[in-house]
Amino acid sequence: MKIRVKFSKHGALKFIGHLDVMRYFQKAIRRAKIDIKYSSGFSPHQIMTFAAPLGVGLESNGEYMDIEVNSLTSSVQLMNSLNEQMAEGIHILEVCLLPEHAGNAMASVAAAKYTIRFREGYRPSFLNTVSINTFYNQTKITVTKQTKKSEVTFDMKPFIYECIYDPDLDVIHLTVDASSSGNIKPTLVFKALYEYNHTSFDEFGLLITREETYMNLGTPETLDLKPLGYIGSDY
Repeated sequence: MKIRVKFSKHGALKFIGHLDVMRYFQKAIRRAKIDIKYSSGFSPHQIMTFAAPLGVGLESNGEYMDIEVNSLTSSVQLMNSLNEQMAEGIHILEVCLLPEHAGNAMASVAAAKYTIRFREGYRPSFLNTVSINTFYNQTKITVTKQTKKSEVTFDMKPFIYECIYDPDLDVIHLTVDASSSGNIKPTLVFKALYEYNHTSFDEFGLLITREETYMNLGTPETLDLKPLGYIGSDY
């Protein structure tokens, strides 16, 4: 059975990397005595896949991982068993059973939504509804992105699905392409935003929280974004 687990990550644990998070869950699953499925071969390992691993220093309310289990009492029981093993900073939010045809979490990712706040003393002077709307409503947003092999210059606008300033909370809500082919990082958008407003950019000044990770149930031209757990069901 394929299981999708949604969890949050906050506090000091935002500073541990993806491989450490994976090892953390492997140990928690063993302690929780979950009947997880192991791969075959000389060195069997737990069958586990993460969706769009979170960058170091970012918090999240919408992380996902898929596991395969041989047996399952109930979704609620699995969630409670895992939460009993969680350290402060990671909390299991939901557990659902996936249909057999479902793609794995990593391959299903289409977009991610973020909330961006600012450290004390780092709030940019240009920040208001008009400046954010003017930036987002450009016909093109040309940026240069560093890849493993070279630098690539491209129009980022088609990969930004939402960029809204909330004056009541003094935050920016940002939804961007997070697929393997797009994968726009919030810092790349903000670097372009600061440059557009002729302001020097310091990544340290941003406090970034991923709010949700989405799959696309529509087409590339007409998006229908749903949380990765949308296709699952209780067991």
